[in-house]
Amino acid sequence: MKAVTWQGRRDVRVEDVPDPRIEEPTDAVIRVTSTGLCGSDLHLYEVLTPFMTPGDILGHEPMGIVEEVGPEVPNLKPGDRVVVPFQISCGHCFMCSSGLQTQCETTQVTSEGMGAALFGYTRLYGAVPGAQAEYLRVPQAHYGPMKVPEGPADDRFVYLSDVLPTAWQAVAYADVPRGGTVAVLGLGPIGDMACRIALARGAAEVFGVDLVPERLARARRRGVRTYDLRDFDHEKELVAAIRDETDGRGPDAVIDAVGTEAHGSVAARLMQQTAAVMPRALSGPLAERFSVDRLGALHTAIELVRRGGTISISGVYGGTADPMPLLTMFDKQIQIRMGQANVRRWSDDLLPYLTDEDPLGVDDFATHRVPLADAPHAYEMFQRKEDGAIKVLMTP
Repeated sequence: MKAVTWQGRRDVRVEDVPDPRIEEPTDAVIRVTSTGLCGSDLHLYEVLTPFMTPGDILGHEPMGIVEEVGPEVPNLKPGDRVVVPFQISCGHCFMCSSGLQTQCETTQVTSEGMGAALFGYTRLYGAVPGAQAEYLRVPQAHYGPMKVPEGPADDRFVYLSDVLPTAWQAVAYADVPRGGTVAVLGLGPIGDMACRIALARGAAEVFGVDLVPERLARARRRGVRTYDLRDFDHEKELVAAIRDETDGRGPDAVIDAVGTEAHGSVAARLMQQTAAVMPRALSGPLAERFSVDRLGALHTAIELVRRGGTISISGVYGGTADPMPLLTMFDKQIQIRMGQANVRRWSDDLLPYLTDEDPLGVDDFATHRVPLADAPHAYEMFQRKEDGAIKVLMTP
């Protein structure tokens, strides 16, 4: 089959790889009909290269048709249309039963000290072959895949794999009171959808911050009050502008949807780039012990949120030696919640929004749809934020 493989920093290729097969009785194999290109994939494209191996298959946002199931998958049959969560979880361990599928005790990558295995996402999360491919082996298929109805185009449901539950959890963790205010830093796919969900759940005002004109315009059309970073000489000016709209306090909550590749932070960016081009034998151990994130967005969130407010972090961070302003965080009594989205915890809450009325705008959420063969160009375009690329779907 054809699949998108990682070969090095900013080097992805579509190659022939062996077809997946049933390996465990709880496996299924699906034929992928749509698969997303995620901002997290860009971390693998550049920042997290020390944890990658040439030939790794990328991607974690698939949906498709079941081709084959193992003997211990009673709920699926060939021909079923399914969306597959980006994390692999069993559904019956203590963590899954607690709604923490990202910490699944059956699939935890204990050798790396990490949580549940993820599709297509570094050896830290199991080096499981990913979903930017014609076919996908799905472990724990008795629990993970979500059956969806025939009829609507893939765009209606494919975001259940990652974008929708990640944005929903970001808003839920932000604990925005009904009639309250929330600022969203970063208006990529997750930040954009978090704005939509916050408004749908009753936020009185959503402030969106970015520096990409297409992202700002798109959020503005959905009723978000937007702020262009390029209009401010310093973070404090941005903070003051938003505080002026919240009785001088700051918003009730701030969602950091940017993560480690924040704008600015020149020294941290240089360290990330240096690690990315070092030999893997050196860069891996170095990154595990001394990796540093670009913390610009998180520091802005801490400064911006009102006292006693909540910060929700959905952007991916990977640093182990990050300096944090603990004095400010303690003094302001800030609540911080973060983590990978627990997809199956939120899927039932999201399904009522995926109707013909399309209140979240999923049907036209993708800005680009490309064949799998065009993946190298799609990665480059998305990484450079060219051609208005905000969300890319690929079709094998």
